[in-house]
Amino acid sequence: MPFAKGQNPYRPQPGSSIKVEPIRTKTAIANIKKILADKPRDLCLFTLGINTAWRANELLSIRVGQVRGTNAGDTLELKQSKTRKYRMVTINRTVAESVQAFLVQTGERQGDDDYLFFSQRREVLTVPTVTSLVKSWCAAVGLKGNYGSHTLRKTWGYWQYKRGTPLPLLVEAFGHATQQQTLAYLSIQPQEIQDVYEMEL
Repeated sequence: MPFAKGQNPYRPQPGSSIKVEPIRTKTAIANIKKILADKPRDLCLFTLGINTAWRANELLSIRVGQVRGTNAGDTLELKQSKTRKYRMVTINRTVAESVQAFLVQTGERQGDDDYLFFSQRREVLTVPTVTSLVKSWCAAVGLKGNYGSHTLRKTWGYWQYKRGTPLPLLVEAFGHATQQQTLAYLSIQPQEIQDVYEMEL
C-alpha cells in the first residue's frame, strides 16, 4: 500500500535532492515479488521495471495491445521520454509470464487501446504513484535507504553491471553521455570498484 498523504517517512525536505538507489540483493527482489504475489498489477509493474530499464513514465505509456499475447523472445519498442527516440527491448520469460497473468486477471475489462496500468478508479497511474508504491514495497521488506520510481530502472542496470555486461552497452541502454555518468547513476559503491582489482591473474 502507498503511504498516506503526508505520511511518507522518506520524503525529502523542500529544496533537497536525494538520489534513489537500486535494489542490491536478490533476496529483497524475491521478497518484494512474494508480497506482491496477490497483486498482479503491482507484480507486473515491478517485474517489467527491473527487467527492461524503461523509465516509469515509459512503463505507464504501455497499452494493452502492445503486450497482449506477448511471449518470451518477443520485442517491445517504446519511445524514450527524454531522447524521444525509440528503444527496443526483448521480453524475457519472467516479464512475459507476469504480463499475461495480469491480463488474465483483468479479463475483458481492458481493450487493446487501454493503458496497461490503471488505478482502482480506472485512471492511468502516475509517476508519483509509482514512486510511492516502490517506496512502500522496499520498506515492507526491510530495505533501508532512498527508493523511488527510478529504483526499478537502476536495479536492472545494477544487476547487469554485476553480471559483467559491458559498461558501454549500459551507457547506450540508459542514453547516458559517459561511463562515469552510468556508474554514478547506478550508485556503484567505491568498494565495488575496489573489488574489480582483487582478482589475481
